[in-house]
Formats: sequence, C-alpha cells, structure tokens
Amino acid sequence: MGPVELLHMSVFSQSFSPCGRFLAAGNNYGEIALFSLSAALSPDASEASQKPILNFTAHDGPVFSLLSTDTHLLSAGNGEISAWSWAELIKKSTKAAWTRKPSYETSLEIPEINAMIINPKDNSLIVGGGDNNIHIMDMETGIFKSVLKGHTDYIHCLCFKEREEEILSGGEDGAVRIWDSRTNRPVHCIEVFKYEECARPQFGKWISCLATDSDWMLCGGGPSLSLWHLRSMSPTSVFPLPGCQREAVFHQDLIMSVGEGPYVSHCLHGGTVKAQIPCTPSSLNTLALNLKNTEHRVMTVGGSSHQIDVFTNFSYRAFSLSF
Repeated sequence: MGPVELLHMSVFSQSFSPCGRFLAAGNNYGEIALFSLSAALSPDASEASQKPILNFTAHDGPVFSLLSTDTHLLSAGNGEISAWSWAELIKKSTKAAWTRKPSYETSLEIPEINAMIINPKDNSLIVGGGDNNIHIMDMETGIFKSVLKGHTDYIHCLCFKEREEEILSGGEDGAVRIWDSRTNRPVHCIEVFKYEECARPQFGKWISCLATDSDWMLCGGGPSLSLWHLRSMSPTSVFPLPGCQREAVFHQDLIMSVGEGPYVSHCLHGGTVKAQIPCTPSSLNTLALNLKNTEHRVMTVGGSSHQIDVFTNFSYRAFSLSF
C-alpha cells in the first residue's frame, strides 16, 4: 500500500478472536488485517510483531463492522456479510466460508451494514444499516427470517439486552428504538435529541453509539453522551465531552468512550470525566476490550490512522499496531 493510501486510511471496526490471542481490524479500503496479540505482547516483541500476520481484501467498500462468533469472524461491507473461519485465518487462508445478503426492497442502492450483534438466546445475527431496517438471520440456516421496521433513517448501532431479550438500535433519525426479540415488536422509542440536557442541535440528532449494562444504557452522537436508567426511561448523567462520540463501553466502575478528538475518555457513572488518555489517531471510530483471557487483556482503539493503539494498562498507550 502506498504512502497516500496509508495517509488516508481509517480503521472502522475490530474484533478479537474467540481465544483472545488475535485481533482483526477492518479499514475504509475493504481490507482486514489480522494481528497476533501474543506476539505483540511478548517480552521479546520486535517491530515486526506490530505488523499484521495476514492482510486481505474482504469487501469492495469499507469494512464497517466486524464480529466474532465461537468459530468465525463475520465482516460487513456494502450490503453483504462474509464469514471467515478463525482456524483458517490463523493458517493464513482467506477463503470466505460464506457470504450472505439481506433481502433489500430496492436493488438500486446497496445499503452499507453498519452494525452486527449476536442474539445468544436463539443464535441469530442481527444487522442494521443503510436501508433503515434491522435484518435478522438464523445462523444455523443462513436464512434472513425477519425485518424490524421503524427507523426513518439509517441505523448506526445495535446492542442486545440479555435479560429482557431486547434489541436496542440507534440511528441517524435521532431515535433509540427498543424491540422485543421474541415477538419482533417495538417496545419503546427514545428520541434523545428532545431531551434538553442531551440535545446539541449544532451537531445534529443522530445516535452513533449504544451500550447496555443491566438496567442502564449509554448513548450519544450528535446529542451528548448520556447514561440512561431504562426502567424510568430518563437520562441520569450527561457527560461533558466536546465532540461526537462514536463508541462507548461499560467497564467495571468506568465508562470508556471514543469519538472526535485524539483520546479515550474515562467517565464516572455520575457524569464526571475522570481522565482523557492520549491516542495516536486524531479522531477515533472504534474501541474494543479483550477480556477473554488475563494474559492478553488489552484495550485497542482505531480511527483516522493506519495505527491501532494498544493499552495494556488502561491509563496509557503501550504501543501501536500498524496496518
């Protein structure tokens, strides 16, 4: 890849292998890079161990979303999802196990797929993106069995609330919609931008990040990142982060968030920003926590750079992997 492509590279998505020893990352050129975390984290790691062990083109357009199952890495591009066997990838074989396309109403535009999650209760894949709808695929048969309609603009993000078996979706229309995955019916719709304490009309109303932890939800984008109590359907904390947030996660007693700006924000549930940890990219798209095994426990963040920052201690950047 030439210097110009490297200069304009953005990392959009990442996912850890089921064993926690590898990291897959997807970029705006449709490529997936596979990194060996065990090599990069070993005491005798060299510069070479921060480079991919494998790099291949998976889609024509950007790799907007990556997700790991027990056996496969799923990647989503424009209108299609491909599955790659982790066992084969580790052997450096890059033949897709399968590729599926949701059934779209129009064949003229190919909508991007921005988000994918697994419903662990029935092993279905839930996808959302550019056609404003949520498509649900049975992982056993590969058949798309249902479509959830309600958003009036494209879907940015999805998460799953296990206890209630609810799907949460956030979109460009400014709504967080909550669906019952057993009946596929809508349960609630929260228009975050209508709450004065969250609204930032100068940035727009779109919701770009969502996360849940039992009765709590995080959401943000155009509106400020906010923490909601889902039983009372009200925002309990609003975080004073200046830019639009693109990914936020709950981790122990902290909320970690990335978006516009070269840092990971550590926030307390009460609404204070405790720390902002500097990162290499000037703007960030994706944050992932590898908590599967203690040996490779890291946080990785990627954005407007060919470099992915790795944090072994969440308070400072240890090193960067590079595409």
